[in-house]
Amino acid sequence: MQPDGASAGAVGASAPPLSGVSIEDIVGIREQTLLEKLVSSQAFWVSVALLAIIGLMCYLQPQAFASTANFYNITRNFAFIGIMAVGMVTVIITGGIDLSVGSIMGLVGVVCGIILQAGFHWSLALAAGLAAGMATGFVNGLLIAYVGLSPFVVTLGMLSFARSVAIVLSENKMIYDFGPYGAPFKAIGGGQFLGLSNPVWVLILLTILFSVVLRLTTWGRHLYSIGGNEQAARLTGVPVDRVKTQAYVISGLMAAVAAILIVGWQGSAINALGTGYELRVIASTVIGGANLMGGEGSAYGAFVGAALLEVIRNSLLMQGIDSNWQGAFVGVFIVLAVLLEKIRGRRRA
Repeated sequence: MQPDGASAGAVGASAPPLSGVSIEDIVGIREQTLLEKLVSSQAFWVSVALLAIIGLMCYLQPQAFASTANFYNITRNFAFIGIMAVGMVTVIITGGIDLSVGSIMGLVGVVCGIILQAGFHWSLALAAGLAAGMATGFVNGLLIAYVGLSPFVVTLGMLSFARSVAIVLSENKMIYDFGPYGAPFKAIGGGQFLGLSNPVWVLILLTILFSVVLRLTTWGRHLYSIGGNEQAARLTGVPVDRVKTQAYVISGLMAAVAAILIVGWQGSAINALGTGYELRVIASTVIGGANLMGGEGSAYGAFVGAALLEVIRNSLLMQGIDSNWQGAFVGVFIVLAVLLEKIRGRRRA
């Protein structure tokens, strides 16, 4: 009989070396390459669909669709929705929803119009509009994060409340007299730079900013962790209530920015501004890859989702199809986006 030490040595000698074994071999999970990550991204395929539609329309309507004027109009029109969508995506990542963004636009527009009409400086109107948007978002966040109410119920209530306040403040009238400081205020939303309207530049800058914040900052990681598993995030020390409140404040702020730009472009403020925009904003984020259950979403996805919806709308008009069909297309794309996300989830599982 061999001693225990000898037998142990024999076993050790016969055991295969572990130096060539990778973590992927043990857990059965392989890290995706950059190309695989790109192809698995919903925003990538939405971008492909967008380019395909643009290419088709350039072939069918080379004079009208491919014109510089039409490009300018398309980019300007989807910029307002895109700005709100990059704010909305922060809320959706946490597993929430904000149905009040359209009404916040109406309220902010009326606030800016009243201040300008009274003869105050345009900067005061700008600050008051942004403050109104942040205040409504803050109320939403407090009720949802700290009181524990449903995001759907709270923001639905704010949708009605903000719209009613806008009607009362405006006395249900259009505000078009912007006083002595109306011209610089109109230039904010109605101006252009290097062939693109100011709202487009604002959207581009916000998309870059939010992409960096969501992916490279602690606050951005907190958003994803809350959406992935709120209870686990809370147990690991994430300030869940504060971060969720901040997400709704940002959503309100982005709605205010979009309202200021569109009021400046149109040159008037009405309490009906933004009616129905909440559906288009939510659709843009979902089509771009945001998961309504939380934990997924990106600023670029919101950007390209908004662009796709506007290109579809413009294409329908170019082809002589009733623009009222846009709602049907939006509904179909929402369902397809959710279905695609479900299929992707099953494959990951």
